[in-house]
Amino acid sequence: MNAQRSGKIAILGVFNADMTFRAARQPNIGETIHGDRFDLGAGGKGSNQAVAAGRLGADVAIITKLGQDPFAELALRAWREAGVRPIVQQIADPQTGAAFIFVAAGTGDNAIIVAPGAAATLSAADLDLAAAEIETADIFLTQLEQPVEAAQRGLQIARQTGATTILNPAPAAALSPELLALCDWLTPNASEAAAMTGAPVNSLADAESAATALLAQGVGGVIVTMGEHGALLKTAQETRHTPALSAGEVVETTGAGDAFNAGFAVALSRGETAPAAAQYAAAAAGLSVTRAGAASSMPTDSEVRSLLQRLS
Repeated sequence: MNAQRSGKIAILGVFNADMTFRAARQPNIGETIHGDRFDLGAGGKGSNQAVAAGRLGADVAIITKLGQDPFAELALRAWREAGVRPIVQQIADPQTGAAFIFVAAGTGDNAIIVAPGAAATLSAADLDLAAAEIETADIFLTQLEQPVEAAQRGLQIARQTGATTILNPAPAAALSPELLALCDWLTPNASEAAAMTGAPVNSLADAESAATALLAQGVGGVIVTMGEHGALLKTAQETRHTPALSAGEVVETTGAGDAFNAGFAVALSRGETAPAAAQYAAAAAGLSVTRAGAASSMPTDSEVRSLLQRLS
């Protein structure tokens, strides 16, 4: 970490108004079923990660676009409450993004449809406008819900100024060698790792093989997250398995990956080693799944530290 920096995190990503429906099962085409519950809340991977980082005590900013509508007000309120600084353009059309989330009442598993709305218009030029925020950050974190060109430009700016770059490749997409070479860390889940490598990822051995293939494409380090099976961290120098950390009964898994990525970024920004950061991230994810919602499920730093102490 540059000695003149101060642990700042810049996150490029999407905000979505999450419309969550809980039911015993998904309806078939042409079928209407009764649900158990409906919730409207703040979501979108970038926004979730920013809220999580804010709750974990980081100095964090989110770079995105919103519409000029009630969902934008929901976003701004969620960030204000979490201590996140918005670096945001608001445009008249299209509207703020939204997501349909189905949650299985019995297991907490989910299926999601995302319409990113205004954030889908993010471009490389928009990242140039936000360059000052990225240039003073220690960590730059992004995902793939906004256009790839915007993610790549953000990674380029961060790399030029010495920030640690993290790409959470969700949803999975074909990525150029030039983009992958900009990533100090790539954090796919098992299905994303499988999509990126063309091989199934069903075990830790599969995850290590996928990580090896991704390292060969120019990535600095890879963490494959595997839900209840923990995470596999691999660099050219080491391979580590971080077990999943249980904080109680699983209620909903929607925000787990975002909690993990935020926890990893926050711990790195504080000077932790990558393995220690992965353990902190696992604790954040373990706490998030015990609560309903996405942004609303994110834990605080004291909760994460308490869990780690209790399980040590």
